[in-house]
Amino acid sequence: MEYAPAPWLPGPHAMTLYGALLRPFPRPRFRRERWELADGDFLDVDRLEGPSEGAPVLVVCHGLEGSSRAPYVRGLAARARAAGLAVAAPNFRGCSGAENRLPRFYHSGETSDLAEVVARLCAERPGRALVLAGFSLGGNVVVKYLGERGGRVPEEVKGAAVVSVPFDLAACARALDGPGGWVRLYRGRFLRSLRAKAMRKERRFPGLLDRAAVAASRTFAAFDAAVTAPLHGFPSAEDYWARSSSGPFLPGVGRPLLAVSALDDPLVPAESLPLAAARENPLVSLLATPKGGHVGFVAGTPAAPHFFAEERAAAFLSQLAAGPGGGAP
Repeated sequence: MEYAPAPWLPGPHAMTLYGALLRPFPRPRFRRERWELADGDFLDVDRLEGPSEGAPVLVVCHGLEGSSRAPYVRGLAARARAAGLAVAAPNFRGCSGAENRLPRFYHSGETSDLAEVVARLCAERPGRALVLAGFSLGGNVVVKYLGERGGRVPEEVKGAAVVSVPFDLAACARALDGPGGWVRLYRGRFLRSLRAKAMRKERRFPGLLDRAAVAASRTFAAFDAAVTAPLHGFPSAEDYWARSSSGPFLPGVGRPLLAVSALDDPLVPAESLPLAAARENPLVSLLATPKGGHVGFVAGTPAAPHFFAEERAAAFLSQLAAGPGGGAP
């Protein structure tokens, strides 16, 4: 497939904002389940049954401050369902509309929750094929999960597709914290939501965080230093970024992986894409298009838009799921 960017969305910001806020998207009827976790917390997981009993399952992870209701999640879920797959869309802790129980949140490098989701689905029906997908932060989680576990990934997991992954979190934080009206818009939108969550968490657990530092955080560097790092056991924001970036884990990926990125992504600098690491691992395909924005990749006309990254991911994943042990999609 070749990507022909929509000419009526000039520039990466128009592409990004249309994809996030304005695009039409399907509304498949999910069934919500609450899954208890080993540490006493929970995940709310939205399920979409397959067209046949025992159909392969797509596990799709949303981005920063997104949820299973994000347009890109629903778009990919609808395509996967049409290709014969069932879907499980977990909401990261605190992202389902319900506060999670523990002091901690989710973050870019947290893979243990995804591991529990995969283990539970494997236990439901041993041998059933699973494929993974992730967008932005969720893509970072998927890549890190595959890379850090290598050969210990369950046999049921056949591969993954990810879109607009922040492979280098430090570089992405610098980009988001930089000058310019557009990045201020993105930064402000994310941080307003994140600060509000952190303040609610501090009210539930007094003394957990420095309220003044949280309230004053107007950059990702400040927020990660005040909230993400201390809540999740990192000594600093820089340590969190270094240990949670998925790029260094690409050499350990032991399943077929498709990563779709845009060179004009306003949140993920082109120079941060791990081109050399992708070339060295024959299981990794990094498709970098000149245009597309961040989780945009809009094509077609205003009356009939379509979304290249979701189409490419759905085709790749359905092909993997149809392989040996996966059943025909």
